[in-house]
Formats: sequence, C-alpha cells, structure tokens
Amino acid sequence: MNTRRLTYLGRVRTAAGAAVIGTALLASPALAGGLSAATTSTPAPVKAASARKALSTVGLPTGFRPEGITSGPRRTFFAGSVADGRIWTGSLKTGAGQQLTAGVSGRSLRGLQWDQRSHLLWAAGQDGSQGIVLAVDATSGAVEHRIEVPGSVFLNDLVIEPNAVWVTDSRVDRLTRIDLRPATGHPTGQTNFITLKGAWPATTTGNGANGIDTLWDGTLLLNNSTHGGIYTVDPHTGETKNILVKRGPGITGGDGLERKGHTLFVVRGNSSNAVEALKLHHNRNGWRATWRKTLTSPQLDVPSTATFVNHTLWAVNARFGVADPATASYQVVPLGKKVMSGIAPL
Repeated sequence: MNTRRLTYLGRVRTAAGAAVIGTALLASPALAGGLSAATTSTPAPVKAASARKALSTVGLPTGFRPEGITSGPRRTFFAGSVADGRIWTGSLKTGAGQQLTAGVSGRSLRGLQWDQRSHLLWAAGQDGSQGIVLAVDATSGAVEHRIEVPGSVFLNDLVIEPNAVWVTDSRVDRLTRIDLRPATGHPTGQTNFITLKGAWPATTTGNGANGIDTLWDGTLLLNNSTHGGIYTVDPHTGETKNILVKRGPGITGGDGLERKGHTLFVVRGNSSNAVEALKLHHNRNGWRATWRKTLTSPQLDVPSTATFVNHTLWAVNARFGVADPATASYQVVPLGKKVMSGIAPL
C-alpha cells in the first residue's frame, strides 16, 4: 500500500475510465460510521524526535496496528489502523501526536493520501465486508465523503491524481477510479472500474495489486505482492506491462510504493525488514528500472508503507505476525540521507 504527499506536476493529466457505475456518496459523518472529530484525549506515549541532527523513530499508540501512512504540511503525518480504522496524526519533527478520528467497530483502513487542494485525507479500507473509500477533513477529522465500492473484496492502497483517486483491490484484478473535480479535489459522484490486463498475472490466491503510484506522464505504477514485480498501467485501457529491473535482489512480496522523482521506493520489495530503491528511466522500449540500494534499519519490523518528507523516507512498522498485536508497540522509522545506518549502496 502506498501513501504519500501529493505533488502536482504543472498540468492536469486525463485518465478516461470504463463504464460509469453508480456509487453512493455519503457526506454525513454519521453515515460514515460515527468517526469523531479530532480529539486531544490522552494520547498513547510517543517518542519525541531527537533535538540532534540525526532523526529518531516516532512512536504510535500501543496496539494501534498501522498499515498506511502519508504526510501533510509542515512535516505532519497521518497513519491509519487496520484494527479499528482510527487515524493518528503527528509531527515527524517533534514526535508529538494525537488522534484525528476515533475507531469504529469492524473498520480497517489501509492506504492513505493527503490532498493539498481540498485538505482532505483519503483512506481506503473496509467496513466489515464492505469496501469503502473515505475523504476525511485533515483538520477536524470529520468524514466529508464516504464511498462504497461494489464488488470489492480487499481495498488496499490509493493514489491521487488531479482528476481522480485510484484504488487497488488486492483480491480483484481491477482498479477503482473515483472521479474528482480538478479545481477543488472533491468527488463528482462517479466511480469507474478499469480491468487489469496484458502482462498482469491473474490473482487466484493471496494478494495481487497492492502499492500504487504514478509516473509523470500519467501512467500508473503497481506492484504485485504474490507474483512480484513492478508494472505500468495505462489508465485509459488497463493494459499492463512488466518493468524490467536490472541488478539487485529482485522485487518479490512488495507492499507500498513511494516515488520521488526518478527514484521508486518499494517497501518490503525483497525483505521483511527493508525498502528497495530503484532508479526509473524511459527509452524507446518503454519503462525500465535499475536497482540502486537497499534501505534498512535495526528499528524496522515488517514495514508496510512509507512517505518521503524532507529528504527522508519514513516507513511505518506494521509488525505483521507479532505475537500480541493488541499490546505491541508501533513506530514510524526514518531512512535516508540523515539516517545512514543499514543502507547497502549499489
């Protein structure tokens, strides 16, 4: 699953969808399962970032069970819980944090991304067996839009384009496209589905499409958790192509994707406690990638997604497989120029 800070590239990219399928947009927070506004009720202890130049891990509430992370203005971050759909917000600079939305029984949230136009925080997940996409006011925690996605099984990650939110479903080989008004970033009320085809391997067991991001020409990027690899997706047709990755350990079992310029970070691209950094390039034969380095840290424990802020990649520890998730501690771990421990260069 991917979660990141949205950066616009100076022009609106179009992405025509398939046949429109009506989807209910529920603007009332009450209809969104009773999420509360932001609260400063006693937060779980968090570890403040060090005053030294080196960056420190940032703590999340005990038992939080995070999956998605994204960043907002002034080094703020947002993390979502798969345990009850809570959203936690805090500062990557100081480590201080608070609850933005309360948990809802039966809810789980995975992919997150903040949109600077509308100041909406978009989140993909489930209310029980119902796949949902929420648009939450990033200041108050109020749910502005709740979109139910018919036929979904395991909504996982999302990415925002100027005129659409794209959502992966790890058990169904299609992408959900939620139409946005480019000027405001609010949904128009129309939802389309794009079937994945071409080089995309059919999902019969396990998770297929997981992390999602975009390229500067409007092409979508996906990874496949079960079959491995990185794929481009034509947003108009759903046609996919496998990206050849030169060198390195290969890309298997990937989770979140985070692109910064020509660098693509694949969370758990080959290891349960690492992030693979790839260099993207394009020639007459299409998109290619070269493995550059593996980023890891003694503090990483099965990271799921990451966000890039101030020259640093921040990965959230999902800690899948921990003995007792309800009492486990969780963290956001910095990786990058300021935190060089455990980085294997090319």
